[in-house]
Amino acid sequence: MIKAILIFNNHGKPRLSKFYQRYSEDTQQQIIRETFHLVSKRDENVCNFLEGGLLIGGSDNKLIYRHYATLYFVFCVDSSESELGILDLIQVFVETLDKCFENVCELDLIFHVDKVHNILSEMVMGGMVLETNMNEIVTQIDAQNKLEKSEAGLAGAPARAVSAVKNMNLPEIPRNINIGDISIKVPNLPSFK
Repeated sequence: MIKAILIFNNHGKPRLSKFYQRYSEDTQQQIIRETFHLVSKRDENVCNFLEGGLLIGGSDNKLIYRHYATLYFVFCVDSSESELGILDLIQVFVETLDKCFENVCELDLIFHVDKVHNILSEMVMGGMVLETNMNEIVTQIDAQNKLEKSEAGLAGAPARAVSAVKNMNLPEIPRNINIGDISIKVPNLPSFK
């Protein structure tokens, strides 16, 4: 099971942290610092797996990471997960980010954190891997983006309605409106234009 997914830059600044096991806020910050120190001091030509830090579970857990440009992608997992499978999952995650953001960089993770979390949620939920097919993940994210755009159109509906009323060519403003048994007397209103 995946215990946590951490992304931080070369200076240890967290850019994404997702914990699938309950930890207090202070413990989470300590885990991020400890993980950064464990991963960042390793040489580039050594393997990308190491024993988990004391706070994340010690020798029962593993840290599997990849270093891309200025970012470390770290998955904290228990012993039931395959190291190579998780390395492949990190690769799929990075390629999906790259495809969704068109040449992803650290700033994309900062300014579009909600979209990054959505992509991650398509891949991993509750510490279990859901999807590893990049095309399927991108298809779901595109569908979600279309839905958000259509909802944004609905949010603008009241403004469009007011604009439509202002642009109506009424010869005069109605003074009485009758709807069935209900009669509404309209007070003198200023011109719409």
